[in-house]
Amino acid sequence: MAGFSSRAASMLVVFLVLLSFSEAREFLVGGKADAWAVPSSESQSLNKWAESKRFNTGDILVWKYDSAKDSVLHVTKEDYVNCNMSSPIKQYKDGETKIVLDRPGPFYFISGTKDHCEKGQKLVVVVMSPRNRASTISPAPSPAVEIDGPAVAPAPTSTASPFKAAGVLVVALMGFSAALLI
Repeated sequence: MAGFSSRAASMLVVFLVLLSFSEAREFLVGGKADAWAVPSSESQSLNKWAESKRFNTGDILVWKYDSAKDSVLHVTKEDYVNCNMSSPIKQYKDGETKIVLDRPGPFYFISGTKDHCEKGQKLVVVVMSPRNRASTISPAPSPAVEIDGPAVAPAPTSTASPFKAAGVLVVALMGFSAALLI
């Protein structure tokens, strides 16, 4: 009977560890509260920030900005490229916008303030598909996503080590459970 409860406890621990890897995360756009602004240089581009992140379905983008001076427009790729503010998919004006990334693929955002998009205040975020997330264990080439001109490949994956750690934990727990059963 003691073997059964140890096995059940081990399975519960494994389940909780694997569940922790699937939780949605919140990302403050640009990494700071005042990042939704016209960039002072190309190196300050929000797309540079986004390229260094791995976004998954269910993650949440958070913008903090002065709602009296700006807004966030979720737009199509064409409107992103052309900085067209006239027909957004959705417009946000609350000063603390939260958007759930509810599907894999690219999401395009521009400023709702005249001329800000043309000056570089825009963002594209690429959400990994479940298939691509699984490939972080065994890296495979990712498709390039055309943003604003030449194709840009998603940044290299750096999430393999937590999965390796989880794998080591699972193996250790299985060994521990087997030892208890003997």
